Amino acid sequence: MYHENDPSLLQRVLDRFWDWVDGLFDAASGATPGGVIGLVAVVIVVLALVAALWWRLGTPRRTPAAGGDSLFDDGPRTAAEHRAAAARHASAGQWNQAVQERMRTIVRALEERTLLEPRPGRTADEAAAEAGRHLPVHADALRAAARAFDDVTYGGRSADQPAYRRIEQLDTALERTKPVLATSTAGGFTEAPR
Repeated sequence: MYHENDPSLLQRVLDRFWDWVDGLFDAASGATPGGVIGLVAVVIVVLALVAALWWRLGTPRRTPAAGGDSLFDDGPRTAAEHRAAAARHASAGQWNQAVQERMRTIVRALEERTLLEPRPGRTADEAAAEAGRHLPVHADALRAAARAFDDVTYGGRSADQPAYRRIEQLDTALERTKPVLATSTAGGFTEAPR
């Protein structure tokens, strides 16, 4: 009968929590120059810094768990499968996904042609640099394609149809291009004549 109006367990826990928060703020305001006003000023400065970083860097995004910055975020697929996925995305007007799949197509096709060694965790930039050594005529276009992939995948930018068409044209051109392979000489390796 004496305890029927006592606070519930939840209410007692909440009261303890708020007492702890109050004690924390009292201690912080006592340690901050200017007391409570100084603490408020520090909190405002911290919030302004967080807002500035958020504005400058954009919304935090999760990177693929398996590969970090890896070009391929799912299981192995053929260049033809990536090409078909890119075409599906393009026909649906999903330009970001179309650009991503077309860049994956290029890298997988170069791996299938043995111009690139298949390597898990390879980034688009690494693939473009390696492929540019074997296909120097397309080195600039490969770097631009890798940059477009990075922009839509990690930079939060949006692709458009012209960006996709440039990468699609690069893919088509690479299929017809003969690589520049190194030949062995007594002193090392040299490029084969073009």
